[in-house]
Formats: sequence, structure tokens, C-alpha cells
Amino acid sequence: MPHASDTLTRRTLLAGAAALAGTGCTGLAPSAATALPWERSGGSGWPPAPVLIGHRGASALRPEHTLAAYAQAIADGADIIEPDVVITRDGVLVVRHENAIALLNPDGSVKEATTDVADRPDFAARKTTRTIDGTAITGWFTEDFTLAELQTLRARERIPALRPANARYDGQFSIPTLQQVIDLARTESRQRGRTIGVYPETKHPTYFRSIGQPLEAPLVALLEKNGLNHRDALVFVQSFEVANLQQLRSMTPVRLVQLVGASGRPYDFVARGTAETRRYADLLTPEALRAMRRYADVVAPYKTLVAPVQAGRVGPPTPLVADAHAAGLAVHIWTLRPENGFLPAGYQRAPAADGTVRGDSAGEIDAYLRAGVDGFFTDDPAVGRAAIAAFSAARRG
Repeated sequence: MPHASDTLTRRTLLAGAAALAGTGCTGLAPSAATALPWERSGGSGWPPAPVLIGHRGASALRPEHTLAAYAQAIADGADIIEPDVVITRDGVLVVRHENAIALLNPDGSVKEATTDVADRPDFAARKTTRTIDGTAITGWFTEDFTLAELQTLRARERIPALRPANARYDGQFSIPTLQQVIDLARTESRQRGRTIGVYPETKHPTYFRSIGQPLEAPLVALLEKNGLNHRDALVFVQSFEVANLQQLRSMTPVRLVQLVGASGRPYDFVARGTAETRRYADLLTPEALRAMRRYADVVAPYKTLVAPVQAGRVGPPTPLVADAHAAGLAVHIWTLRPENGFLPAGYQRAPAADGTVRGDSAGEIDAYLRAGVDGFFTDDPAVGRAAIAAFSAARRG
């Protein structure tokens, strides 16, 4: 049975619609939005540019990866909602930032948690140590729980030190399945008369394959079940690894996204040892971007790879956007967050030392829009929508 707080009230939906109208974001006109079924509304002309991606929902306002966070993102103007995807012991895709749903420090204290599992005596024996992408982690993991067991847990704010207001929602929401996120996007699209997509990330695909629970086939099967396994689906699938995207390209025609870290290497490259020594930086040369286009539609780099910070503010752009566009790739950057703790010094607001204070996130977003990106992930879609509106108005003169 769903938790009572997971149910969207009519008041919440009406308030979100009013807020969205106030930003000037109405999305598609109802006639255009309903001309095709939602499952086939992602063809030519979608997504809008620049596209606004609600990163883990409106995770600056609600605990990430909850239906409440996704609903808030939609109400605040997100074009797409973005779930991270892991798997249960019984093979169900669920959404969490990591498969580790609570991590422990060496002294046994909780280091980070997105659920209350560490407080559940009935699951104490599930605590274990696993090596994820080369790092030993002690805690509790989704793959050791059935879906029914996971859904007895309650979600918690992952970073309460930076988002203390979100902690007031601790215990109110359950762990959603990817199916529930798809259902929410479909329902909200129909009710609002605008097209809302989904942007799942396959988390740790090499690890999950190593334990006999690969993510790719269940994901494609779920897309197929929902009428979304085709080119006109409102779907992007993303990964920090390369091999699983290449595998997915042979399994599905939906849009694929190569995530690129600011440093380091894709873990599937690491797992191959000396046979594969390339780093993320090696994926961003003009030649490598052309090769990427054979399996991906979008390159999604960390934001400073598009324009590094100089003197506390976003500086001149690198050639990356131009090179990606020349290769036929769109560019979506991550992640634009509103708090001082995530912003370059030039966008922070007093007291700058307080990481919880909201800074000038709109100013940072504007700088990256001016650098030519095609979309961005944000933890606060309301700020992102306002920044897009201001940028568009400035371009119109």
C-alpha cells in the first residue's frame, strides 16, 4: 500500500500549475500535446531547447528520487525528470542515487543514507561490505532486498547538512520504482497538456553485470512494456560507462547519453585493465566525439568542461560545445544547484561560508546557456525555468 504522503493532492497540482503559469512556461499547447499519444510525443521538435532536466526531481526542495521530488520538478517547469536506476534482488528497477541505501563510516556511524534502513533492526543482518567500482563500501544495498522489503523503508534527505529543510520530509516517502516514475510523467503530461519526458541513468552497470543482475535487458523490457522502445519515445538513457551504452544501442533506438566526468575514467575502461587506458578527457576530442555519435545522441559533460570557472565565475567556453555540435551531438551539462555549497564564489550570497544559503544559481545557468549548451540538469527547476525565460527574453531583444 502506498504511503499516504506519496499521494499528490489536488491542492499540490493546482499550486504547481499556477506557479508554472507564472513563469510563462506552458510547454506545448494542449492541441499539440494531445495530437499524439504521450508514448510517441518525443519525435521531431522534442525536446525543447534549451531543455530543463529535473535532476533527481526537484532535489533542492524535496528528498531526491521520491515521487514528491519528481512531482515538484514537473510543477516547477521541468521538461524531463531524471531518475537514477538500480535493481532489487527480485529484478525490479527502482530509483536511488546509489544501490547503497545507507553507508557506514569505519566506526559504524551512518555516513550517508537515503533511507531509514540503518534504524531497522529487522534488516540489521543485511549490512555487508561490497566493492563497487573498485571501492569497498559497508552498508545496505538494493540488490539484497526484494521490492516488497524496500518499499517498507522510508526515504531520507541524503545531504541534510546542506539541505536541512528537506530533512523535515524524512520518513514521509517510499522508494519508487522506475515504473512509477514513468507513470507519473505520463499522467502529468496528460493532465497538464504538456510533454514531460524521463531520463534514466543506469548506475554501475559493470558492477551489476558482475553479480548477475545486468540493468540493460530489464530496462529495455520496461520501455517496451510502456510503449517507449522506439525513436519517438520521450526517453533519454544515460551512463558514465561506454560499453553498456554501446550494448543498449543494439537493443533500443531511444536517445542515449554519454555522461563525462570532470576527471577520471569510465569504470568499464578501468575494469579492462591495460587493454583500455583512455580517460574521460580522451572522449572529448573532435575525433572521439564523432566516434561517440555512432552510439550516442548526447554528450553530457560536467559543467566546467564546457566553460571553466575563472576568478569565481563561469569563464569563456572551451571548444567542446562547437566540437560536439559538429559531430552531431547535443550537449547537456550537469549539475546546476542553487546553494552556496555548490556554486562558484562569484555566484554565492552572504554569508558565503554558509553552504545552505541560496546563491545566484540563475546567473550561473545564464552563463552556461550563453556558452551554447542544449540543456542542463538542475536540482531546482523553478530557478532553471526562470533563467531560461530571462535568457530567451534577452535574445529576443
